[in-house]
Amino acid sequence: MSMATLLADALVLLHLLFVAFVVAGGFLLPRWPRLAWLHLPAAAWGAFIEFSGGICPLTPLENHLRVLGGGSAYSGDFVERYLLPVLYPSALTPMLQQWLGWLVVAVNAVAYALAYRAWRRDARVQV
Repeated sequence: MSMATLLADALVLLHLLFVAFVVAGGFLLPRWPRLAWLHLPAAAWGAFIEFSGGICPLTPLENHLRVLGGGSAYSGDFVERYLLPVLYPSALTPMLQQWLGWLVVAVNAVAYALAYRAWRRDARVQV
């Protein structure tokens, strides 16, 4: 296995962790409130990519590394290539991508509401 292929595989793992952070990172905020400074831009980016129908820049980089490693690039984006085959039997459609964007927004709205409640509770305890 070439170094480029290993880097592409590591990039897939990093990308997957980023997607998990975008979707669920808000639930870490009651414990680590300052994480919001990283999570809010990440969640906004994730929602923007889904709503715009765009492709994250990590996907072309991964494809480039795969080609350098002697493999081939794939079409579509990270969600379509890695996540949808696990979660959904059909291919990514613009409508599904819009729903994924709204899912990011909804999950994070719940996470931030819970974090806000925890922060308010902690502020009352300290007074």
